[in-house]
Amino acid sequence: QVQLVESGGGLVQPGGSLRLSCAASGTIFSRYSMNWYRQAPGKQRELVAIITSGGSTNYADSVKGRFTISRDNAKNTVYLQMNSLKPEDTAVYYCNFLLNWGQGTQVTVSS
Repeated sequence: QVQLVESGGGLVQPGGSLRLSCAASGTIFSRYSMNWYRQAPGKQRELVAIITSGGSTNYADSVKGRFTISRDNAKNTVYLQMNSLKPEDTAVYYCNFLLNWGQGTQVTVSS
């Protein structure tokens, strides 16, 4: 049974940083591209960042230059380093691959 568990969310001031983690179990993690999505209140879930099994990355335009996705296959974990956070980054952030989703972690950017 595949399980994804996100952590690292919280309340941060504009301009601050957070690092999200997503620990995977029940799968051969290294085989898959991993994604981070987010969903703000009243909005559709949107793709934020992708990292392939080979380590290639891609980002939504809204986070390019501020967010960095990475993975540690030995730890079955994918990360999202978020810098220069803005209030519009406030959302629940989800880890995903194929049809598997984590429970989400809340990120709130506010002064």
